[in-house]
Amino acid sequence: MTQDINALIEQQLSWRYATKRFDPTKTISTKDWHSLEESLRLAPSSFGLQPWKFIVVKNPEIRTQLQPLSWNQPQLVEASHLVVIAAKKEVTHADVEGFLASISETRGVPVAALQDYGGMMKGFLDALAQQGTCEHWATRQAYLALGMLLSTAALLKIDACPLEGINPVGYDEVLGLNQSGYSTKVACALGYRSSQDASASYAKVRQTRAQVMLDL
Repeated sequence: MTQDINALIEQQLSWRYATKRFDPTKTISTKDWHSLEESLRLAPSSFGLQPWKFIVVKNPEIRTQLQPLSWNQPQLVEASHLVVIAAKKEVTHADVEGFLASISETRGVPVAALQDYGGMMKGFLDALAQQGTCEHWATRQAYLALGMLLSTAALLKIDACPLEGINPVGYDEVLGLNQSGYSTKVACALGYRSSQDASASYAKVRQTRAQVMLDL
């Protein structure tokens, strides 16, 4: 009998934890990695502008360089895969025009019919620019993508550890992002937990529904 999807979701979200030690001998399959990449590519963002870049760090030498910029956390070098999520520093009218062109091509809608939508986006971005908060806004979008990645990994029974204990400036230098228009916000190690990771057996500690939910 097929397991109830609701029960499966709750089971896997309870199963997941921020993995402290990965088994370096286990690698995520090509099929599963494709699904994880798609969770990032298909992630929601404000207006659909997708002000991010996902850097998949495969080179072990680069990972070794990033480790001391990450409080020497072992996940950097032990995990099967490492993703660094960067956000765009500035989102401009040109980005909006490019997005409208993509909408037109994908949905078969004339660009002229999208001008009101485009004007709304440009006005929003102008306000962010005046406030100096565009990068802050883009960072929040990047975290939406991280959430999608973590949830998808849990459903695939792939372990993950979001990493905020990193030096973003140092990451940008190692990854060559300084002149790219993007800046590092968060990283995520993915793979399979080590049998030596005692954290895997810890009971999950969360507030009750009554503490975190408000019904109006």
